[in-house]
Amino acid sequence: MIDEVRIQGLGVIDEAVLDLSPGFNVVTGETGAGKTMVVTSLGLLFGGRADPQRVRPGADRAVVEGRLVVDPGGRVAERVEEAGGELDDDALIVTRSVSAEGRSRAHLGGRAVPVSVLINLADDLVAVHGQSDQQRLLQAGRQRAALDRYAGGELTKPLRAYTRSFQRHKKVAALLDELTTRAAERVREAELLRFGLEEVEKVDPKEGEDVDLAAEEERLGHADALRAAADTAHEALLGDPAAAFEAANVVSLLGRARAALEQVRDHDPELGGHADRLAEAGYLVSDVATDLAAYAESVDADPARLAVVQARRAEVTALARKHGGTVADVLEWARTAAARLTELTGDDDRIDELRAEHAELAERLAAEAEELTAVRTRAAERFSAAVTAELAALAMPHARVDVTVTPSADYGPHGADEIEVLLAPHPGARPLPLNKGASGGELSRVMLAIEVVFAGADPVPTFVFDEVDAGVGGKAAVEIGRRLARLARNAQVIVVTHLPQVAAFADQHLLVEKADDGSVTRSGVTALDREGRVRELSRMLAGLEDSELGRAHAEELLGLAAGER
Repeated sequence: MIDEVRIQGLGVIDEAVLDLSPGFNVVTGETGAGKTMVVTSLGLLFGGRADPQRVRPGADRAVVEGRLVVDPGGRVAERVEEAGGELDDDALIVTRSVSAEGRSRAHLGGRAVPVSVLINLADDLVAVHGQSDQQRLLQAGRQRAALDRYAGGELTKPLRAYTRSFQRHKKVAALLDELTTRAAERVREAELLRFGLEEVEKVDPKEGEDVDLAAEEERLGHADALRAAADTAHEALLGDPAAAFEAANVVSLLGRARAALEQVRDHDPELGGHADRLAEAGYLVSDVATDLAAYAESVDADPARLAVVQARRAEVTALARKHGGTVADVLEWARTAAARLTELTGDDDRIDELRAEHAELAERLAAEAEELTAVRTRAAERFSAAVTAELAALAMPHARVDVTVTPSADYGPHGADEIEVLLAPHPGARPLPLNKGASGGELSRVMLAIEVVFAGADPVPTFVFDEVDAGVGGKAAVEIGRRLARLARNAQVIVVTHLPQVAAFADQHLLVEKADDGSVTRSGVTALDREGRVRELSRMLAGLEDSELGRAHAEELLGLAAGER
């Protein structure tokens, strides 16, 4: 429930605090005191339109802060956590501010959030009923949603099955449309893929071939230099056997050094160790020299092979440029292209399969939509009877509400039914849509009756009614108060009213007062005790707080309401 609301700089309200209670809360006050701003503040808390003209003259911004008691393990707490907010001892703090320039900011659980988050959260927290909200319920889509809400669990399973079939039917239809209307494009795509795959097949590149060809071309292109370097290194290490005399080389020099050390190794073990190391070095250098000789013999300047390598490399490189730059890219493209070509060439079979599935889904949709119509029709009969009974208790004994369910040929996401709520205000009158068959006061009572009926099926934690009793008086006003009190048995109810018959049924009475000192107008909200309620009801009844007749009537109203609560 809403525990507390703080208002600053909104309309005529400079600063006010609303301490709300469970059950039935009523807000009253003289005209212009700011009663409507109370409802406006609640609307802002739950994502209502930010109107900078509502900012109090002279103030920089209007700020509304609400403290809501929520279930820490419920869906609201889960949504708050998803938005990055936190609860404060099982309480949720919601803040909304509107600057005089029109900038709007929202905070949820200490975290700045988009206003859309508050709007989504409102569905689980509050139902606001004012003139604009009544107009929304007159829309066909909202009337369908209202009936579905009333139908409850009986509709859940068939609607879920229909939704699955509808979504699949829609997807299959889109695939069919794509396959049939884009046939020419798909043929062109297939031809391009075939051409590319034939080109790859003709070149037949191998994994890593581009790297190997580059290395071989480099080696063949510098064969003479490579051979000369190997020969030179070989002679330096091992000498030239064909030379007329033995020139100094690494192997012979290492041998001379080792021989010198071997002569004296018995005199000092350390020099013996060096001699062993020189022996190892000699063996290693000899091996390297032998390998260099073999390498020099293997290097062959082969212009014909070089030409072949260069031609192959050019062919592979040209193909690679088209598909990413490397042979690996070419091979990956070829795998993907082959899979896509298989898909494209199988379109004819796919089209036949989809057409068969489409026909089957159409039949299933028709059957499931028919079941939805049957469930809604039964719910509409119960709903019509329940609302009509409520209207009788709201001093409209001859009014009748009819909810019509008309199947159509067009399937939508919620079925094929057109829902309309009709009202016949008296016997013999032709049922008409609510916006044509009800006056302002009648429409308010119809909305209250609908909400009372809804409360038994899917209660909302908090209901807010603004001038729900407009155009009503006398016995009808008493009945409205009685129904609001009944609604408050299962939910928190907040009502702005000018009728004492309604206010008398409240569990808590809040008075919006205005004081004018000639310069600054301030409005405050006061929770009234028993004596304060008698005075306020007297004012509302007779216009005079101290009228004995008015006080007696107020006491009578309070006694009647207390007896029925």
